[in-house]
Order: sequence, then C-alpha cells, then structure tokens
Amino acid sequence: MPAHGGRRLPRGTVVSQKLEFGHVAVLAGERSLLVDGAPVVLGARAFDVLLALAERCDRVVSKAELLDLAWPGLVVEENNLTVQISALRRLLGHEAIATVTGRGYRLALAATGKPQPALAAVQAPGHQPAARLLRRLATVVQADVMDWARLVERDAAAAAGAWKRVRNELIERDVPRYGGRLIELTAERVQIEFGSAVESVDWSLALQRALASRRGALTDTSALHMRIGIAVDDVLVDDGKLVGDGVNVAADLHLSAGHDDVLVTQKVRDFAYGKLDARFEPLGERLMRRTRRPMQVFRALSSIDATARAAARPRQAVQMATLAVLPFASDVGSDPYFGDGITEEIIAALSLNRALFVIAHGSTLHYRSRQDDLAAVADELGVRYLLTGSVRQADTQLRIHVRLLHAADQRILWQQRYDGSSADVFSFQSEIAASVAAAVAPPLQDEEVARVRSRPTEHYGAYDCVLRALAGIYQLGSAEFVQAGDLLRRAIEIDPDYAQAHAHLAWWYSLASAEGRAALQGVESRLALDHAMQAVRLDGRDAWTLSVAGYMLSLQKQQHTQALELYEQALSINPSCAAAWARSGATLSYLGRCDEALNRVQQAMRLSPFDQHLFWYYTICGSACFGGGRYDESVAWLGKALRLNPRYNGARRFLIGALVQTGELAEARALAQELLDELPDFSVRQFGQWSPLQQPMRDKLLQALETAGLPP
Repeated sequence: MPAHGGRRLPRGTVVSQKLEFGHVAVLAGERSLLVDGAPVVLGARAFDVLLALAERCDRVVSKAELLDLAWPGLVVEENNLTVQISALRRLLGHEAIATVTGRGYRLALAATGKPQPALAAVQAPGHQPAARLLRRLATVVQADVMDWARLVERDAAAAAGAWKRVRNELIERDVPRYGGRLIELTAERVQIEFGSAVESVDWSLALQRALASRRGALTDTSALHMRIGIAVDDVLVDDGKLVGDGVNVAADLHLSAGHDDVLVTQKVRDFAYGKLDARFEPLGERLMRRTRRPMQVFRALSSIDATARAAARPRQAVQMATLAVLPFASDVGSDPYFGDGITEEIIAALSLNRALFVIAHGSTLHYRSRQDDLAAVADELGVRYLLTGSVRQADTQLRIHVRLLHAADQRILWQQRYDGSSADVFSFQSEIAASVAAAVAPPLQDEEVARVRSRPTEHYGAYDCVLRALAGIYQLGSAEFVQAGDLLRRAIEIDPDYAQAHAHLAWWYSLASAEGRAALQGVESRLALDHAMQAVRLDGRDAWTLSVAGYMLSLQKQQHTQALELYEQALSINPSCAAAWARSGATLSYLGRCDEALNRVQQAMRLSPFDQHLFWYYTICGSACFGGGRYDESVAWLGKALRLNPRYNGARRFLIGALVQTGELAEARALAQELLDELPDFSVRQFGQWSPLQQPMRDKLLQALETAGLPP
C-alpha cells in the first residue's frame, strides 16, 4: 500500500528547488552550491552529478543512471563519472559520497527536511542490521524504453530530452505517490519496488496512458514506447538491491513484452483482480529464461485499452497467404465446363487448408477472359499468389497443366502436368484437386517466409513471426532454432488466439525435448502438449493443428488410440493434409504396425514430395521398418533422413539401432560417438523413460543402443 497513511500525495505537489544537507545546500534553479552559507565554484558536470545524487538521496543511484542524468543522450566512458565523484569528495569530504560496490553511489550527508522514502519498510543502506539480510514480499517492476539505441542514433538530443521529461514528470514524480521505491532509472533499465501489487499495476497502466497521450503531438524521435514486466515474490534486500526469483521473472516478462505492454504473473493478477478498472488477458504459459520455470502470464490493460485492442486485433483470416485460382483455360476441342469444374474442385480442396486464404469460386469466374494482365487481376482480388492452368483434350485423353505464380512479378513458384482420361472425369478431377492442394502448400510457405525475412523484425505481426520461425525450426541445435521458439512465443503474445502459432510452438517444444536439446525436458514436453491442446480449442477445424495435437498425445502421453482418432478427424476435414498422413504413420510405427505406417507416410510423400518435413517422413519409414524387422530398409531410409538433416537425433538413434541389427557395429559405434559428442548427458535409460515405442520394439532399440556403446 502507498505510504502517507494509504493516501497518495497530491499530483500537483511542487518540490523545493533548495536541497539542504546540514552545512551543504544545493540550489537547483540557480545551479549553485553553498557550503557553510558561502558559494563554492563547481564545474557544470560535477554539479549535475551532485544534483542527481541530492535529488535521490534516499537511495543508491547506479553509475548508468548517473551517466544518463549528467550526460544525457551521450555515450561517455565511466571514468568521466569517476573524475567528477573525486572532485566532489575533495570539496565535500570523502565520506560525503558513499560507494556501494556493484551498485553505484549514494549521498551520505544527512538531509535537512527531506521527506522519508515512500516505501516505509525500506531503510537507507547502512542502517539495516549487519547480522542478516532483510527478506520480504515485494512487487518488482522492470521496464525500459523500446528501441532506445535506435532513437539515440537518429536524434540523440530529441531522445534525451523526451526521456528526461518522462523520467522527471511521470516516473520520479509519481512512483512515490503509488508507494514505490526507485532502484534504478535509466532509459535502458528501470527497476522499481512496490509494496503493493495493486499499486504497481495501477502505476504501470497510468504511465502507459500518459505516454500514449503524449505521443500524438511528438515526432518519431521524441515519441517513447515502454514495455513493463511485473512479478511478486519473496526477495532478499542486499544494501537496497533486490535479489531473488521475482527480479528475474520481472526481467523476463519485460523482455518478452511488446510496445506499450504491461505483462504480469498470475500472482500479480490475482492480487490486482477486481481492485482496479483493468482487465487481464491470458497469454498462456511461458517458460521463464532465467529461472527455467513455466509461469502463467497475463497482459494488463485498462478497460478502455482492452476494448480498443480487441477492436483493432486483426482477424486470423488475414494472417495467411492469399491465393486466387483463376478459371483454367481450355483449347478449342475441350469442353470449357471441365476447366470450370476442375477450378472449383481445386478451390474447394485448397479452402480446407486453414493456413491459406482462398478467393471464392464465384469471385474469379469473370476473369476467364481477362488473364492478359495477371498482376492487375491479383491487385483487384487483393491476393499475392495466383494459381492458373490449362486443359487440353485429344479424344478421351486429357492433359492439365497447373502453375503457381507470384502475382507481382509473375515468377513461377511451382508447376505440374497431369495426364488422365475423360472416361472417369469426376475421379480425375478429385485426384488432381487433392494433389494440387497438397503440392502448392510448401512453395507458398517458402515464398511467404522469404518475403518476411526481408523485413525488419520490429515490424513483425503474429503471422510474420510464425513465418520467420519456420525458417529456423528445423535447424536443430543452432541459434536459429532457439530464435524460432522466441518468435513463436512472440506471435502468441501479439495474438493469443492464433491457433496455428500455438500448434507450431507445440511442435517446436516437442523437437527441443525429443532431440535432447531442452534444459528441462519434462517442462518442454508438458508445454508442447498444452499448446497443442490450446490450438485445438481455438480452432478444432484445422487439420494441421489436429494432427499436431494427435502427435503430442502419442509422443508425450502414449495415448495412441486417442491420437489415431484425432488424425482421422483431421483427414476427414482435409484429405490433402500431408502432415496428418505422416503423423498418423509415426504413431502406427510406435505401435509396430509397420506396413500401415509405411502406407500412411508414402501417401504424405505423394501429396507433398518436396515438403520441408521430408527428413522426418524418411525417419518414420526407417522406424517402421525397424519395428517390422526390415533392418536393411531401415538403414536406407534413415541414411536418407540424416543426409537431409544431419543434426536430427531422432533419425540418428534409430540408425544406430538398425546398424547394430545388420551387424555393422563399427559404423554404429562411430554414430553413437557423434551422438555423445553432441549430447554428452545422453543415457539409454533416460531415453527409454520417455520413448513412445511399444514393446517389443522399445527393448530391441534400447539393447541395440547399449551394444553400440551408449551409456546405459
């Protein structure tokens, strides 16, 4: 609760410009110093440092903050500050300014008439009992100005002036009135302790509203955006500095926040719920980077802001690639209605893919004779991609040529020829439609990823984040793989209702866990399942999302029957979903149903022969052959998988086992050593504890891994 008997100080309170400390008086307005009533000559920088310490005499002021206050908007060496501190000590006495190791400086002169610190429980450093550190429940706020380095680079004077006004008028003035204690205050790091979670949220929302009201009349270099994270926890107070998980969690939250966000933990939300005119949007569970613990995260919004955000949030329908299928051209001998029929069938099949926004058939019919300027057609329809085609007929034989084009420059992204007979025209149409619907998805995704990668990351929306993540999600063990997880979490923060973002993040967590690259595999596994189930709750008609959820049930929970039910549901919605065919094959391979698994995966490869998951498809085929005792075939499939993705340990483990079974022990042991070089903590027993394989396949693989020399 705030100090002063629970009442905030009046917002119009004027602070005296004369700061007195016994025989020393600092006259801020006149920029002069009196010692024993007599004026003393002091350099401008030394005066700025002294004034900064005097105005903050109730706390330690960090070196970074002093540099920011005395040299605003400039990058200077720390020794410049040391020189000014030495000059002040020579003038005022060495004891006048105390050095707090690892923190900064504090004015040690006794203040005359200085108000007590707002947080009554906080004692000045040096006044706490020396025998033990103080421990207490505290609400920690961590914040910074977004893109501060860029603002300074563009116009240092404007950025420094804007920050000074915010610091003086919105932070230093208001924090004590909300019962807060400033610990550090620079544009790049703001840390505040509050005695009340309610007051911390109230102040944070008030700050964001005040910043928003100022931005309308400011230039880009003067308009500041801040991001804030708030956590409540039991902390240690070491000479005024807070130490504990709460500090780390608040820092993690603020780093994951977007422009103008206030992110809070569930504890903060529970304390503040119903006590403020505010709403808390659930963002789901997040893994805290520093503590490595999952926590429920919420975005705090004033009721007005929450309504505006909901109205402004883009609908998921536009968070996808946009495509129009134009009526297929027919030669003179062809029935034009067949071209229309195949066009309509392809549109229907493509519309089942929830990652695509496909223009309705009725909206494209009148472009049958207007395909001379495809860029103009795309512009009229508002799409980035066009699917065009032609139909030729000779007697009962039909030849159909299909092309996927990038509309702006008319690059051909994919093309395919289909030959068939008009004797069974409906079957032929359905076959082509299913094939086209599956085949165009990978090149469309690749083009969308390439488009987004050329844009600055600060302009990414939720869909952009997902696309950018897809570029690194299979670069296992690399910085790109780690960044993919960060981008997917950011996508969900931007749009918590984005089902495919949850599904992709579930897949990322699954890869991190199953590959042995996760710090806490149990946590990653649980997050994979949680995000997969959330994706289904958000969109139960997305076949790709359903297939991810099914696979997570199979991999994480060994609930293979329920997983197979979800796959069938996915394929009933979209029979062209290659991922659902492949993932169902994976579950069947775990069950030892070799032939069924192979049939499923081969159907996926027929539908999408150039899929980015091809290395995984080969791995499933290899594991299925291993379970069926077809070890030579297993070695062949798994060798192809590793050639496509040399760092995929799922294929490497099975290949070690298959090589042992074929008697190639030297090669198996060499591969086992590669696995240990990458994952030195790997053990057969730990792998067996989470492996989804059923008996006798599991024991057969585990024994082979030990034979190859992997630690039991």
